[in-house]
Amino acid sequence: MSVSDPIADMLTKVRNAASARHEKVDVSTSKLKLEIVKILKTEGYIKNFKKITQENGHNVIRVFLKYDDNNDPVIHGIKKISTPGRRVYSGYKDLPRVYNGYGTIIVSTSLGVTTGKKAAEKLVGGELICTVW
Repeated sequence: MSVSDPIADMLTKVRNAASARHEKVDVSTSKLKLEIVKILKTEGYIKNFKKITQENGHNVIRVFLKYDDNNDPVIHGIKKISTPGRRVYSGYKDLPRVYNGYGTIIVSTSLGVTTGKKAAEKLVGGELICTVW
């Protein structure tokens, strides 16, 4: 079965695995997914990630989830903003804030995939991919 929105599928897998207290989750790989996972790592939402080639030759990204001292997931929520049927764009002056600055918005800009704060510093806007808090 093909997926119409692979980014939303990846975010849903991570959200469900975190709420089920799994140690890791495997998602199919793409350049955009890899950049999103790198941002999740640098922002401290996941422990680590690894690109793995399975026995059948398919590449996957293994995401190791992060939990706090009470075994609660660090990721409280992930929400997709742009969808294949409704793309959402924003200029650098109008980038939304997530939970008054405590969350992170991931933006696809002309300079690559980055967080909303870094995009505003570089004075570039772009397509709003998702929010994480």
